[in-house]
Amino acid sequence: MTGTALPQTADLFALSADRIHRAADALWPGEPLTLGDHVPSVTGYVHRASIGGRSVFAKDSILGLSLVSVLRGVAGDRDTVRAAQAAYASSPGSLLAREAAQLRVLDAAGVRVGRCTGYTAGVLFTEPVTGPTLADLIAKDPARTGDLLAAAVTALEALQRPQVAALVDSAAIPERSIDGTFRRKFNGVSGRLYMSRLGVDRLDERSRQGVAAVVGVVVARLLKLRLTPPIGPTVIVYGDLKPEHILWPDGPAEAPVFIDPGLSRGPAHHDIAKLVSRTVLALITAPHMDGPAVTVADGIAAFVAGQTRPLGGAMRGLWLRRLLVTWLMDTVNILSTYLSAPATLPLPEHAQAVIDQAEALCTLLDLVSATLAAGTAPDTAWLLALRTVTRAAAR
Repeated sequence: MTGTALPQTADLFALSADRIHRAADALWPGEPLTLGDHVPSVTGYVHRASIGGRSVFAKDSILGLSLVSVLRGVAGDRDTVRAAQAAYASSPGSLLAREAAQLRVLDAAGVRVGRCTGYTAGVLFTEPVTGPTLADLIAKDPARTGDLLAAAVTALEALQRPQVAALVDSAAIPERSIDGTFRRKFNGVSGRLYMSRLGVDRLDERSRQGVAAVVGVVVARLLKLRLTPPIGPTVIVYGDLKPEHILWPDGPAEAPVFIDPGLSRGPAHHDIAKLVSRTVLALITAPHMDGPAVTVADGIAAFVAGQTRPLGGAMRGLWLRRLLVTWLMDTVNILSTYLSAPATLPLPEHAQAVIDQAEALCTLLDLVSATLAAGTAPDTAWLLALRTVTRAAAR
């Protein structure tokens, strides 16, 4: 990595691969490391690997930023990134140092996780977890949607234990907050620059202009809507609770296993909003399930009803409104990340499906955010949102 040009994908990957080799040698001297398949991600560099015959996942994070941001020059030119990364990786507060600590405390607290098998110098090694994901199980049996979502949340009740809270208060990962990510992307000059890159390498010009116009309107609405005061005290939230991070290696009758935590303090609806957002996203972009879309929507409705049952009428309305706003922010976050990714960056398998359905997702975002901006009663807005989801998935 030389010169003053922007970082390039091949340069970043070569740097991370070298760092993984060095970390493995430091942790397990004399045991050979073999890198297997690269696992495409927008948040970091991940590889399947073998160390002394043991299977692991190896992960490196560039400055704790998304690869899209680094490649777009947010952290500076190539030399700047390389110099900054050397210092960042040695910091005890680096993203993956905190993730390693979180995996260990979750394991000790009784939450089933892909265990940390080693960490050093900014590189994290975890044990592999096999089995169907939450999205796989919903696609196979849509009628179980509500039960599966509830099982995932129930399995995380240990997050509120004192030892987890103590760790979070010293090593939280607020970078994975939906609201925080949204504000970083879309506030001020940086937000306008980000919007200008939306779809440049991923959509034809006509589609790009249409998508950018709708996203701009939706972002403006959400920036106003998010000013709603938080509801109640903060709790420990998983932070990145999406379907692909929840696996059932022993089948849906047993407890799930979680990967890639982003624990922090946040509002109680945060994890629910992430689950709803990504379940809806999978429903619209990958309609290959064994049943009608309305079955999944009904399951989501039942799941959310269970979460809000203890709340009084007024509080329930506020909770639903925050859920809707946070759901939309998360969908905008991931859609905009995929659309702004340089063409050279390999994306996860489902990302292309999201890009292909960008216009349908924009329609959904526009309709639901318009309903909220108009001051529609939360219960009504929630029902209308689910109907909009069903129509979008049944196109």
